[in-house]
Amino acid sequence: MDAKHSVLERYFGYTSFLPHQEAIIDAVLAGKDVLAVMATGGGKSLCYQLPGLVFGGLTVVVSPLIALMKDQVDGLRANGIAAATINSSLGYGEQKIVERVILEGRIRILYVSPERAVQPSFLSLVAKANIRLIAIDEAHCISMWGHNFRPEYRRLRVLKERFPAVPVIALTATAIPAVRDDIAAELALKNPARFVGSFNRTNLTYRVVPKTRYFQKLAAYVSEHRNDAGIIYCFSQKAAEDLAAKLRGRGFSALPYHAGLSDAVRAENQEAFSRGDATIICATVAFGMGIDKPDVRYVIHTDLPKDLESYYQETGRAGRDGDAADCILFYSRGDYGTIRYIIEKDCTGAVQKDVAYRKAGAMLDYCETAGCRRKFLLTYFGEDYPGERCGGCDRCEAPVTLFDGASVARAINACIGQSGERFGASYIADILIGANTSRIRENGHDRIPAYGSGRGYTRSQWLLFIQELVQKGFITSTGGRYPVLVQNDRSRAVDAGELPVPLAEPRPEGVVAMEADYDEALFAKLRRLRKIVADLEHVPPFVVFHDQSLREMARDRPRTGAELLRIHGVSEGKLQRYGRRFLDAIDKHCTEERTGRP
Repeated sequence: MDAKHSVLERYFGYTSFLPHQEAIIDAVLAGKDVLAVMATGGGKSLCYQLPGLVFGGLTVVVSPLIALMKDQVDGLRANGIAAATINSSLGYGEQKIVERVILEGRIRILYVSPERAVQPSFLSLVAKANIRLIAIDEAHCISMWGHNFRPEYRRLRVLKERFPAVPVIALTATAIPAVRDDIAAELALKNPARFVGSFNRTNLTYRVVPKTRYFQKLAAYVSEHRNDAGIIYCFSQKAAEDLAAKLRGRGFSALPYHAGLSDAVRAENQEAFSRGDATIICATVAFGMGIDKPDVRYVIHTDLPKDLESYYQETGRAGRDGDAADCILFYSRGDYGTIRYIIEKDCTGAVQKDVAYRKAGAMLDYCETAGCRRKFLLTYFGEDYPGERCGGCDRCEAPVTLFDGASVARAINACIGQSGERFGASYIADILIGANTSRIRENGHDRIPAYGSGRGYTRSQWLLFIQELVQKGFITSTGGRYPVLVQNDRSRAVDAGELPVPLAEPRPEGVVAMEADYDEALFAKLRRLRKIVADLEHVPPFVVFHDQSLREMARDRPRTGAELLRIHGVSEGKLQRYGRRFLDAIDKHCTEERTGRP
């Protein structure tokens, strides 16, 4: 028996490898740098743990979460492997003990944070040890093209520069081709062997559900799965707390998990979930990486994730034991406003902002696609999926009926052209249904031939048609915070009758609840503020702002006076008179949504 199989059996109790594991391990044992992309549950950890034991000496593993480090170390020690971690949870004395046993050669696998890994004192420590392998876990964090970008990961190239003869293995579960290239470049990997496993989690079923009356739908689902473990992701800390309390009020064993809780409470709640004392964890994305409970039977998102990478990773917490599991996303287009606000607030450069908007747009496309959701996901990650139906998503369980949408496409093209190719989907839909808005009247678009030409469909249906045409390349959306629809060569080919246009037959409820393309909670707060202001000035509320203006504010979340002026019905005078109050209310709401502050 060769060394790798001997270690596999002796320390891990396995007699065979999972797909790609052996090839990756062979490359590492040959001394090559390696970039490995493997789906959650694919056995990434073994790809550096086993070679580290075969090499002997010290293997350094860079990991982003203390909880993940602890779980890994506990698992290794249970298998009789000398493992340790150096992180901020250790006291000074504890850290010194770990450092001493490292220098004595008694630690085989050491876990550290990216911040710790680049410190000169740490680099000097491992330089004195017999370092034989470096592993970078969650390597997508190094790339601004990926999700969960962490600037400190960019500094990790110092490991390769300091130890050029030591092989480096970079691992991630989610990386589109651009991210893979970025990882290899930023870590200074030398001609890395690349391995990309399948992203297809065949045991997972994907569903997107309209967010209307979502709690009733959610409660009904978890009632049917009362004895199953499940994770429910919420956008904010407050939402996670409130939902957990609400579910407990219904008799469910639910606990919150988010960064605002103390370390002790987070650890206690995670342990209760792992033990099965709590069947539901209501969490923010802080519960994303490093959770290794194999029997999670469902993952539910109550809000729109910011990108498909995050969504894929979070849904990857379900069904890690290989048994069937559900991934349910409650969706309303109004949630996109929160993501847009965060992009504008957090993204510093134009490139970073453009990347974020493109990723958010892909998330919307996933929710609104008329085709197979699994195929959409796999295509996004650069993987071909044979066939058009997977049988494991809501689209394939109840497939849409296609019809000849050429006349629909021509009507949209005409409207885009007649309005000067200067507007987004919502405005185009309003023109087509003949909406009587002051913005349309002011622009004179109530007098163009396209006005009211689409009254045979609802506004929501026109929005779905537009989204599908953009997705299929019949119309171009410029992207960015305020995307504009423009025609392209395929649009003109449709107008000329040269291309067929298969579109999904509209359903009674539609794909999603798109009527509310704004944040309804923020809209309600702005209406209350308007009433207060109106009462103080002894005028009717509409004198301050019309509902349409408030809806646009709740959709676009303006952050500056210049942005507020882009809202329909906001004049220079109203900006000076009311702008600060309404901008402050929007900022307060968005901050609370993000942080969970009451």
